[in-house]
Amino acid sequence: MPKLIVVTREGEEREIMGEAGLSVMEAIRDAGIDEVLALCGGCCSCATCHVHVDPEFAAKLPKMSADEDDLLDSTSDRDERSRLSCQIELTDALDGMKVTIAAED
Repeated sequence: MPKLIVVTREGEEREIMGEAGLSVMEAIRDAGIDEVLALCGGCCSCATCHVHVDPEFAAKLPKMSADEDDLLDSTSDRDERSRLSCQIELTDALDGMKVTIAAED
């Protein structure tokens, strides 16, 4: 079960465990962190699960889709580490990954 380190908007670091195969969004939601709204339920049709991925792990992620890229363009807090957490599948290779929840739009 991969460990995920989630930094909340207030700067609090929380270590959570997520089942491999779930999305990062699902793991965050299941841990009771309510800052990730995920209004579309993980269908890649909103940007309310926007996170910033730690640079150490950003290169380990699959390339983002055109849809994800377009949705991230609509956010005010986008940077080179921005991803939609619903589009990142937890795997053992991502054990210890740190994500910071993006500012609310």
